[in-house]
Amino acid sequence: MSTAELLKSINTEDKTVPQAIEKQLDEIRALVDAVYEKMSAGGRLFYIGAGTSGRLGIVDASECPPTFGVPHEWVIGLIAGGDSAIRKAVEFAEDSHALSWEDLSKHQVSSDDFVIGIAASGTTPYVIHGLAKCQENGISTGCIVCNPDSPVAAKADYPIEVITGPEFVTGSTRMKAGTAQKLVLNMITTSVMIKLGRVQDNKMVDMQLSNNKLVDRGTFLLMDKLSLNYETAQKLLLEHGSVRKALASIEK
Repeated sequence: MSTAELLKSINTEDKTVPQAIEKQLDEIRALVDAVYEKMSAGGRLFYIGAGTSGRLGIVDASECPPTFGVPHEWVIGLIAGGDSAIRKAVEFAEDSHALSWEDLSKHQVSSDDFVIGIAASGTTPYVIHGLAKCQENGISTGCIVCNPDSPVAAKADYPIEVITGPEFVTGSTRMKAGTAQKLVLNMITTSVMIKLGRVQDNKMVDMQLSNNKLVDRGTFLLMDKLSLNYETAQKLLLEHGSVRKALASIEK
């Protein structure tokens, strides 16, 4: 194939991913409501996965604090092989039957929490046995898999099975399956955080002001909401430390 043919063919395959997710919207809704119920009562959300799936869980978890202003321990991503596996594959870590429960136990996981297993194949031992131990201990479970009737789904109270089909490069689940997992993870945490009140209208009023871009974004939100000029809006934002607190100070 020429470069143009390669790109067109990959793009054609990628277009099928949202359609596969659409078929699972009812299942995603049920999982979101279950996660919200736990988190609104003070529980946490955990992701467990290996390889690409584990990395996607960590990405989603790490984006929640800056986006929604929540503590880092609210959403926790765990990957087979530990943090070093984020950059380099740890051989045979995903085949462990005990490691995932050990990883969860380090965070004192309990029945107050919710654990989602992420595994494109639906056959990853690290995820299967982690979810099984959660069920044994009365901990609610969900999963995101890309094959039907998988062992991982069998251990999930709220399974999400996004059937993405064969990959453009056979077996390379970082492609369509990885895209599907990322989109579903976006849907889960964004919906839960909105339901928890961490967004007003469609604005990130609790975002952390951790760089100039986000300070700028917060400033423009206040300018729009309060009809202020840039200097006044930024001064108000920096004085109070967040868009929400700045708005609350005006509303008093």
